[in-house]
Amino acid sequence: MTRVAVLGAKGRMGSESVRAINAADGLEVVAEIDQGDSLDLITSSGAEVALDFTQPAVALDNVTWCVEHGVHVVVGTSGFDDDRIAAVRSLLGDAPSTGVLIVPNFSIGAVLMMRFAETAAPFFESVEVIEMHHPDKIDAPSGTAVRTAELIASAREAAGSAALPDATTSDPDGARGAKLGGVPVHSVRARGFVASQEVLFGGVGESFTIRHDSHDRASFMPGVVAAVGAVSGRPGVTVGLDAVLGL
Repeated sequence: MTRVAVLGAKGRMGSESVRAINAADGLEVVAEIDQGDSLDLITSSGAEVALDFTQPAVALDNVTWCVEHGVHVVVGTSGFDDDRIAAVRSLLGDAPSTGVLIVPNFSIGAVLMMRFAETAAPFFESVEVIEMHHPDKIDAPSGTAVRTAELIASAREAAGSAALPDATTSDPDGARGAKLGGVPVHSVRARGFVASQEVLFGGVGESFTIRHDSHDRASFMPGVVAAVGAVSGRPGVTVGLDAVLGL
C-alpha cells in the first residue's frame, strides 16, 4: 500500500483526488493538507508520495521540502514553468533517488491530443492553440497550452519547418495572442468550461483541428492515480504523463 499525502486537499482537484486515490487499489491517502497546515504532516503520517494541487506561488517550496525529506512528488499545480523545473532538476542532484513527476494535464485524452499535435505539426504551414477554462483559473495560458506549444515548436524545428506565416503589423491589444516558441496561444476564460483546448492547423486548401474537452474533473482522475502509482519508480524529473502511459 502506497501512502499518499495530498497538498491542497480542500480544493477542487485536491478533494476529487483524495476520493479517487482512496478508491484505487494499492493507494491510501494518509494526510490531507491545506492552507495553514504544516508540511510536517507529510512525514509524521508516513507518506511516501505527495500530490501537489496548491498554487504556483508555493508549489516549488512544497516540492523542495518533499525532496529534502525524501518524499516523491507529483505536481499537478498549473504554472510550474521551465525555471521551476530547472530548479527542481538542480535540487535533485543531491537526491537522485527521489522522483518528481510534473504533469501539465492528467487527462488521458489531453495527453493524446498533445501527442497528436506534435505529430501533425511539421505537416502544416500554420498552427495556433486556443485553450478554454473556467474564469476561476488564476494563470494564463494553461500549462497544457504551454506544453502543447513547446511540443509543436520542437517538432517543427526538428523537421526544419519555416516560420509560421503572419502578415500582422498592428496589434496594440494583443488580439494575436501570446507567442510561445513562435506558436500563437489564445486563452479564453468563461463560465461553463472546465478545461478545453483546440489546436488549429492550416495548409493550402485545407484545415485540420484537434480538440479535447474535459467536462468534469473526474476525467483527470485515472491520470492522477497512474501518476501517484508510478512516481516512486521514476527517480529524477519527469514532465508529462507520456512515459507513465507508455507513449
